[in-house]
Amino acid sequence: MTRVKLAYYREEDWKRFIDLADDDRENLHDNWKDWHKSFLKAKKDLISQGFDVVDIEIDLDELIIFCKIRGIKNDGKARSQFVQAK
Repeated sequence: MTRVKLAYYREEDWKRFIDLADDDRENLHDNWKDWHKSFLKAKKDLISQGFDVVDIEIDLDELIIFCKIRGIKNDGKARSQFVQAK
């Protein structure tokens, strides 16, 4: 079974997460509830396809450090790399 890691953002972190995002704000959900609904659908779809899905809770401070150390922007690509490194 192939393992897939999905980023999980806490509701209380959502506004800060949006504020920290570089260059791709327009691609993100406006609120946590919409994002969470999409997250649950994606997770369900992956599980139904036979994937082993692991939620990776995102610590925003760790994400900031990850991006700074690598000299990269906090965008979708960087967040994906961060999750895969966990």
